[in-house]
This record gives sequence, C-alpha cells and structure tokens, in this order.
Amino acid sequence: MVASARRVATYQDVLDAPAHLVAELVSGELVLSPRPRMGHGAVQVGLGAELGPPFGRGRGGPGGWYFVSEPELHLGDDVVVPDLAGWRRERAPDPSAAFATAAPDWLCEVLSPSTEKHDRGTKLAIYARAAVAHVWLVNPDQRTLEILRHTQAGWLHLGTHTDDARVRAEPFDAIELDLAALWFDPR
Repeated sequence: MVASARRVATYQDVLDAPAHLVAELVSGELVLSPRPRMGHGAVQVGLGAELGPPFGRGRGGPGGWYFVSEPELHLGDDVVVPDLAGWRRERAPDPSAAFATAAPDWLCEVLSPSTEKHDRGTKLAIYARAAVAHVWLVNPDQRTLEILRHTQAGWLHLGTHTDDARVRAEPFDAIELDLAALWFDPR
C-alpha cells in the first residue's frame, strides 16, 4: 500500500480561496471558515466603538493604539485572521500594507460555534508563539468576555465577565468597559 503525501498549502491557496470564506494557513494546512454571522459582526463593531475613541483617538482615554478589524497576520509560516487586533502606535504596521508581519499587542477572537475550537486551540498556540501579549475571547451566544495574558508559562486566565458587567480589562484597564454595549440585539 502506498500512502499519498499530503500537499502543503501555500499563501497562493489563501489568495485563491473563495471570497465568501475566511482563509487561514496553519501548519501548512489551508483552513477555511464561513464568514461571521451578523451578531458576530455587531460585537466586533461594538467592541471597536468602545475601544477606538479612548485608545485609538485619545478621547476620554490615553490613546496610543492602532486598531484593525480582521487583519491578515503573517506570523512565521502561519497566516491567521483574528476579528480585531491592536498594536501600540509605535509598533503599528504600515497601513498601506496588505498584511502585517508584526504580532499585535492585543487581539480579540469573537467565538462562534463553527470556529471556537480553532480559535481556542490552534490559534491561541500561534498567538503564544508570536508573543501576543493579550487575547480577549468574546462569546456573543453566552455573552462572555474572557481576558488572557501571555506569560512565559503560557496563557494566564485573568477572568471571565458576563452579561452587562462593567469591567476594567488588560490592556485597556484605563477605562471601564460596558459589556452590555456589545450584546446589541435589534429585536
């Protein structure tokens, strides 16, 4: 019996992926995920609206951050697309670039049933290798925000906050974040 060799995916496979899917390259394998649901996108926009003014623009907060929604990150041989990412302004990638090669200082994954295992497993391991300092995991269905800090020993879980809690969460603890603002439901 002859075993066939698995073809290693390349960045060209990411570029050739159907536009209606999110394409990532993880350990030489092409990972395709469906585009996010509407509620998922609403959480992304809500979180950006909460963090952008005080941290991106310095309105009511310290400023000094550069945020991007769904950036393509080239971290070593892996290509991943978190839902939101932030760099301290002095480390910000070139805004005219198609992708970033510098790991963000913070990122957020908005979890969905189809991506949660990938986000919590494979992608957290990639973010640890790239030394991303802070990761937030937001679950819109469970209305939770988990705060993680990277340490030499691995991910340190700093807390899980739910529903309409008001929290100060690293690295944006200069302001109080109102979680109720994330769970917009137009019904």
